[in-house]
Amino acid sequence: MAEESPDSAYHSNGSSLEEEAERMEDEEQERLLSYWQSVGRGHRVDVPRDMAEPIQQLTRNNNPQGRQTIPFTLIQRKEKLGDLLYEKRQYGKAKWACIKMKEKQYEQSICLGFMKLMRYICEQNSSGLYLGITIPIVTIVHTNESQSEMTQSVTVAYYLPEVLQDEPPHPLDSDIIIEEWPSTIVYSRSFRGITNEDSIMREINLLAEILESPELCLQDTFIIAGYTNPAAANRHNEIWFLQRP
Repeated sequence: MAEESPDSAYHSNGSSLEEEAERMEDEEQERLLSYWQSVGRGHRVDVPRDMAEPIQQLTRNNNPQGRQTIPFTLIQRKEKLGDLLYEKRQYGKAKWACIKMKEKQYEQSICLGFMKLMRYICEQNSSGLYLGITIPIVTIVHTNESQSEMTQSVTVAYYLPEVLQDEPPHPLDSDIIIEEWPSTIVYSRSFRGITNEDSIMREINLLAEILESPELCLQDTFIIAGYTNPAAANRHNEIWFLQRP
């Protein structure tokens, strides 16, 4: 019986190791996709199979050290009895990848908008590269004049990393638009949990009561800043009021 040469044994073992690694990667991709599909059903959102790779890539790169926080200048911190009520910040002029959504429910809009931005971040752009995570992902919401209810139209936006600000990669999805936002002063208050029409209106009313001069801010346009993805149970969010230009 002929002995197997060292070279052939190496190639055989190498192939089996590669196949095992590929099998484990496929299983992990299926597990993540199944989890996101389960969360999506809770928000009445269908997570298609072509999201499997972006979800896996985003999960791999979603460590705190690998996330770039949007830079800002802290102007003021308002506290009461040691608790932070709000922060006044200035954000500089910057480019954002934006997508407008108008689903029946806010949760549907942010989930679908976030999935489209995930594809853009995960190589579906003119550079063909993974762009990197920046936080927070923000959603612009609008209310009626009396601030009693939200409109359906929202904009989900991703801040382009510093190294891409001068020449942002072009989105392959024509629904995603690169916009340059002017320098803005915001009043920010942190809150946790799910974000829906009720929780957002509650946070808008709460911050309006706390601010000394809420009339200095836009009365029908607000931003929800999300520091964790929409699939997370106990999300870290902020409500931002925008100071009038």
